[in-house]
Amino acid sequence: MAFRLRSKLRKSSDALAGKLDRLFGNTAINDADLEETEEILLGSDLGWELTEKVIDELPRKVRKSGLSWKEVLALILIENTPLPEFETREARPFVTVVVGVNGAGKTTTIARLAARLQRKGEKVLMACADTFRAAASEQLEIWADRLGTAVLTQLPGSDAGAVAFDAVKRGLSRDYDSVIIDTAGRLPNKKGLLDELAKIHRVCGKAMESAPHEVLLVLDGTVGQNAKAQTEQFMKALPVTGLVVTKLDGTARGGSVLAMASQLSIPVKYIGVGEGSEDLLDFNLESYVRALLGMDEAGG
Repeated sequence: MAFRLRSKLRKSSDALAGKLDRLFGNTAINDADLEETEEILLGSDLGWELTEKVIDELPRKVRKSGLSWKEVLALILIENTPLPEFETREARPFVTVVVGVNGAGKTTTIARLAARLQRKGEKVLMACADTFRAAASEQLEIWADRLGTAVLTQLPGSDAGAVAFDAVKRGLSRDYDSVIIDTAGRLPNKKGLLDELAKIHRVCGKAMESAPHEVLLVLDGTVGQNAKAQTEQFMKALPVTGLVVTKLDGTARGGSVLAMASQLSIPVKYIGVGEGSEDLLDFNLESYVRALLGMDEAGG
């Protein structure tokens, strides 16, 4: 898994660790190199806060610890990326609402999440509350057919809240373990569309007390830290409980995941690192940092 993650994050690793390797080589870190170091860190989209921490601590900690600059950098990034605790709630069916902008990989993420749950032996229902786009139902139905998963769709123009309500009720009446609800891809500055999300969240709770149990926001990793503003807008409409950052295999801006994790009070739950059904991975901070720096797992 460690090697696979390193290979998937190669573009980001080359942009960060590769450039720092060429700058530092095997020599001690020179204060004169710090300006260029700062440019490399910012270029990988680590953000100002993490970059300043690294510039401030890296030379001193390398001298004091006797460790390599890469080991020290990994420690600094891990220590300064707090991961908020999140509660895992037991519920059956476990209802997840998935939101995000068009093109972020939302529907693909839903299919991969359904596949993961099925591999665990769960009975899964996918539902398309994206009634705005005619192709949305077709896309989810194609995935459902590939996976052998049940799917609930309605005609374009149907009420999205009603679809979500029906999905939760069907999950309850037909003994599903999980219900995953797709929503219309939207720009977070469109008030009417965000109001629709708030309604979907509300009607899930009417169909089943405590639902939805998870609200996942899917973010395009190639957008980098610009996705932070998207997150803040979505949070105004409904309580986002977790982030999914996709397309990280195709970007040199993988540092943005750490920037977002350190700046937002929402855990990164999953990362998308390719097109395959196995390419939705649980986010593990230490594994991610070491892969980003082209390193083996600690102790490996």
